[in-house]
This record gives sequence, structure tokens and C-alpha cells, in this order.
Amino acid sequence: MSVNRPGTLVRMGVLALLWGSSFLWIKIALTGLSPVQIALVRTLLGAAVLVVLLYTRGQRLPAGKGIWGHLAVAAVFGNVIPFVLFAIGEQTVDSGVAGVLNATTPLWALALGLLLGFERRRNSARLVGLVLGFAGTLLIFAPWEKAGLASWGALACLAAAASYAVSYTYIGRTISGRGLSSIQLSSAQLVTATGLTVLVLPAGGLDETHLSWQALVAVGILGVFGTGAAFVLNYRLIEDEGPTNATTVGYLLPVVSVLLGAAFLGEDLNLRVVAGMVVVLVGVALTRRQPATAIIPVDPEPATTHK
Repeated sequence: MSVNRPGTLVRMGVLALLWGSSFLWIKIALTGLSPVQIALVRTLLGAAVLVVLLYTRGQRLPAGKGIWGHLAVAAVFGNVIPFVLFAIGEQTVDSGVAGVLNATTPLWALALGLLLGFERRRNSARLVGLVLGFAGTLLIFAPWEKAGLASWGALACLAAAASYAVSYTYIGRTISGRGLSSIQLSSAQLVTATGLTVLVLPAGGLDETHLSWQALVAVGILGVFGTGAAFVLNYRLIEDEGPTNATTVGYLLPVVSVLLGAAFLGEDLNLRVVAGMVVVLVGVALTRRQPATAIIPVDPEPATTHK
């Protein structure tokens, strides 16, 4: 099917706005909540949305200890680690930059597949794309400049993107193809992630809060829409267009995050960062010319996508 259908284009636009704006909401939520608290609330609200939808469709959460064990690993790398790290990173990094660094996830996934031997489709275009993508990331960090972004916050965002890639690869190798629907797996993963994030609370989630209506609204939107409703739209895109076409929405996320950060938070549209973003996206486009089955996220982020 073609992605030129009006309904599909609208869904892709809304999904890009929901996921791309997540970094804006994280930034605002940080005015009243700690990174771990933000991760817990967004995961809890997202899980609630998906579980309600799951049972409304007459489906149930998967059964069996084996699948829940795999989902726990996927939740650690697809939710707990990246949700916390992006919030930590945005304490010192602009929301737009965090969105740009999030776009490196496919590059990490390809690199991981090549390193572990999962990826067999090696061609010059994909390898050039991989090198180009990481060159763009280096341009964004600019460690050779005094005003560069080589900081712990930026590294946290980059590590979060890499964590998403680990989750996608793990899901593709151990969970996909078990006869369970995407919504079953994603609902169960978010439920698992909620429980695991509760365990992380003593490490930074018990800090004193300075709640404001802005922080509460931001984390509410992030959880219900950016983590829950966005998955629903993603499922529909995957069903209508297939996973390859559905992933094209990822090219819009850094653009949305940069524009929203500049418009609502007064973040600087640094020319070097914008140039780095373009180079990263060109690199990602090249790596996806022949998508590898080992790294295509059949299920949406939590993932992550990222999101």
C-alpha cells in the first residue's frame, strides 16, 4: 500500500508530533520531577492506555514465564534505561538535541547487528550510511570546540538511543514470531517496565518533588499520548503499510523536536547541530535502503523509540 493515502499521512504526521514532542514534555516535566519519577509516571500511564485497549479488543496479556523473562530484558533496554537516561540528559541538554541524538537508534542497531553477526546484508551503501551517521553525531558533539556538546548529558542521550537498539535487536531475536500480537507484547513490556522502574525508585526516584501544574500536565501528556496513544497509531501504520514504510516517521522526529524546542523553550537553532542532524538522517536513510530483518522493530518503541 502507498503511504500517499490521506489517512496514512495524517496518522504519520500525528505520530511524528507525539513522539517528536516527547523531548519537549520531558524538559518541562523536569521542572517538578526527577528523571526516575518521570520514567515511572510515563511508563505507568502508557501501560494503562495499552492494557485498556488490549482488553477492549478481547485480547489478554501473554502467559508463560519464558516470554515474561524475555520481556523483562526488552523492558530494561527499551524502557527503563532510555526513559531515565533521556530525562537525565535533558537536565543539561536541549530537548531538540536529545531528539536528534535519538535518531541514531537505527545506526546503533545496524552496528550491533554487524558486531554480533546478526546482520548479513552488507553493502557499500549501508556501510557508508553507518559511517556517515556517526560522523554526523560527532559533528553534533563537536568535542574540538569549546561550545561543543561533549558532556555527560549528551552522552546519556546517546546511550539511551543505543539502549533502544539493544531492545529492538533482542526482541527480533527472541520474542518476535511467537504468535502474539504487537499490542500484547507491547502492553506486557510496559507493564513489566513499570514494575522494574519501581525497583529503581530508591536510586533517584525518592527525591523531593516541586510539583507544578506545568510539570504534571507535561508528564501526563508524555505518558498518555507520547507513550500510550502513540503506540496505537504506530500499530495502525504497521498494519496498513508494513514495518518498513511505518519506520519512515522516524525521519520527522528530530525535526519536530528541534522546532518545538526553539519555538516553546527558546532553544538555540545552532547551525552545527542542524547540519549534524541532516548528516545523521542521510546516514540513516542509506542504512535502510535494504532493511535487515534482524533490526526492524516489528513492535514499536518501547520503545523506543524511543521515543
